[in-house]
Amino acid sequence: MLMTLIQKEIMHHVLSVRFVALLVMCVLLIPLTLSINYRRYNQNLVDYQESVKRTQAEAKENPPNAQDPNVEVSKFFLKPTPLSVFANGLEEALPAYLGMTRNGVRQGSTGLGQAALSYALGNLDFLFIVGTVFSLLALLFTFDAVAGEREAGTLRINLSNSLPRDVFLWSKLIGGYAVFVIPFLVSFLIGLLLLVWQGFPLGEFNIALPVLVLAAISLLYIAVFFAIGVFISTYLDNSKTALIIAFTFWVFAVLIAPRGAFVIAKLVAPTRTEQSVYTEKTVLRNNLMKDKEDKIGKKVAGTFGTTLILNDPKTQERLGEIRKPIEEEFRVNFRNQTEKIDRNYQREKDRQEQVGEMLSRIAPTSSLVYCVMNLTQTGKLKRDLYFQTGERYYSQLDGAYFSEISDDTLAQMLQLANRGNPDAKSEKNKITPPPTLTEPALSETLRRSASDVFLLCLFALVFTTVAFLKFFRSDI
Repeated sequence: MLMTLIQKEIMHHVLSVRFVALLVMCVLLIPLTLSINYRRYNQNLVDYQESVKRTQAEAKENPPNAQDPNVEVSKFFLKPTPLSVFANGLEEALPAYLGMTRNGVRQGSTGLGQAALSYALGNLDFLFIVGTVFSLLALLFTFDAVAGEREAGTLRINLSNSLPRDVFLWSKLIGGYAVFVIPFLVSFLIGLLLLVWQGFPLGEFNIALPVLVLAAISLLYIAVFFAIGVFISTYLDNSKTALIIAFTFWVFAVLIAPRGAFVIAKLVAPTRTEQSVYTEKTVLRNNLMKDKEDKIGKKVAGTFGTTLILNDPKTQERLGEIRKPIEEEFRVNFRNQTEKIDRNYQREKDRQEQVGEMLSRIAPTSSLVYCVMNLTQTGKLKRDLYFQTGERYYSQLDGAYFSEISDDTLAQMLQLANRGNPDAKSEKNKITPPPTLTEPALSETLRRSASDVFLLCLFALVFTTVAFLKFFRSDI
């Protein structure tokens, strides 16, 4: 009996205008979007490689002079990931590079500066298609599953026979879902074949497994909205009212709740700007530098008086002994206070983000977005790894290069006195080359995504259960 009803439901949907719209969306949007985004990825990869080569060539021709604390002596570039063809995520919002200065890590420009208008209109990628387009189509497939039958009077006729209510409702869910996912999966497969033909490395395990999980998560998300559509349909007698309620729910769950959560988070937990933090550290350095120069000046005046011969090796050795403890004190104070500033700022940002994430997860679309961005290495996990690697690189430079540079007046005088000395070490040889950004481990990616997968399963289970309970108790 169940199979007969499922076949009937499938034929009902296949012969409807909604199925034609779904078919057109699947065949055109998914393969075309994946192909276009892969070309965009290739262009971003070329831009990344050219930027790295240009920076290396400039460093060889003109070694950076780190006497200026704002000069970027090295740049750590963000390499684009192949999985960004499925979800652009935070990739364009992240800085193209992290510049290493004596005042700290300075962020380079983002891709948004070159395409601000297109970013305002939104990204057309696989995540957008599933999260926005297919969620709406899933509701359009199910809003009249029960309400339409009740309005037409066929529900009373069907249930007057020996037809269990659970079998009837399962046929609506399974039949509609089967009609929906088959074109989706076929078009997704076509899109993958098109990507492979263009050179996409789908054969690699760390690419193939996330893509497989991505397809499964998409099917689960569609199932959530099928359950929501049936839930709405069981509570209403009129299909037009059900359509209005379904569309209203979609607007709230897909368009308003994910964005509104972070608007509320900014009001509840405000933060400072990146520029204000960088300015605060610059002011701190200037103040500590002034104190350091005063201490060195007093110590030199008390030791040498008015006679100071900089070309004398003994004098230079004695000056080094005077400067060393004061310089070390300056470095320790500056490092401790800047670390405190960074910790406070990071704490503010983390709190705001946690509030926004927590509030946004009331909608299933947010769980889909977070999960897909982690799987495609364009989300929070990749962002945190990028900045953490940049901080570690800065710590290496600070210990091997920045710690030997001083910009007080006496240090500049000694540098001029030693200019042209063949025994002096080359500045550029002290700069550690930028590290390679490693991709997040697949196990860590799946672990981070587990909570969002659980929430999607919970949404599907809750809405399905409530729909069945309501249908069992309703009068036909």
